[in-house]
Amino acid sequence: MCSVQEHSSRSHERVFLSADWLDLVMLNYEVDPALLRSYVPSGTELDTFDGVTLVSLVGFRFLRTRLFGALPIPFHSDFDEVNLRFYVRRQHSGENRRGVVFIREIVPKRAVAFIARLVYGEKYSRVPVRHRVTLKGNRKFAQYEWRLGREWCRLHAQSEGVPGIPAEGSLEQFITEHYWGYSAQRDGGCIEYHVGHSPWRVWSTAAAGVEGNTSSLYGSALAGILRDVPHSAFIAEGSPVLVYRGARIS
Repeated sequence: MCSVQEHSSRSHERVFLSADWLDLVMLNYEVDPALLRSYVPSGTELDTFDGVTLVSLVGFRFLRTRLFGALPIPFHSDFDEVNLRFYVRRQHSGENRRGVVFIREIVPKRAVAFIARLVYGEKYSRVPVRHRVTLKGNRKFAQYEWRLGREWCRLHAQSEGVPGIPAEGSLEQFITEHYWGYSAQRDGGCIEYHVGHSPWRVWSTAAAGVEGNTSSLYGSALAGILRDVPHSAFIAEGSPVLVYRGARIS
């Protein structure tokens, strides 16, 4: 388990970006590992939960974004993001580094997409994205919409119960506590970067799903999986996050 403070204590790491990630809607789908093999960066291998390979469609709010942990980005500090991701691991000096690989990330800010592609080689696209989050009593409703052509797609979830820190060894812990990012590069290499945050409280969901045709963004095979009922779904509260500078791995 890693926290922002623990990550900050590693003096050899330099913060590239800080922000608050809030109201994360996380829909998780079982997938055939063969569909992901072409996306797995060199030096990593697929990570599974109880033998199940998962992809997650995630929508969340990016707030108070600052470069190098200090410099605000004019007109680009608050925005929404939707990403499709899966999970990998890498052994390094006896440490089991559990990480995330993004198949596609979408944001409404052109400069954000450009910087992410330039610095990390991530697969960012700029499209209109919007959100709606409401809280009534203990119930939270959150949705993220993005426009592809003339059609709006929608990711949504309705919470139930009260939020809590995921139990040790739970699926919710597996999904939320991958603290590394891996990005395949055009030359066949891979960039590894650290992401630091405290454990997130999560709500279970009474209903969740995806609407709209996402084939143009994710391809027909993955879009077909997103039309199924999720393997699991929850809403995570979020927290301040630090994203560190990346480094090539061998």
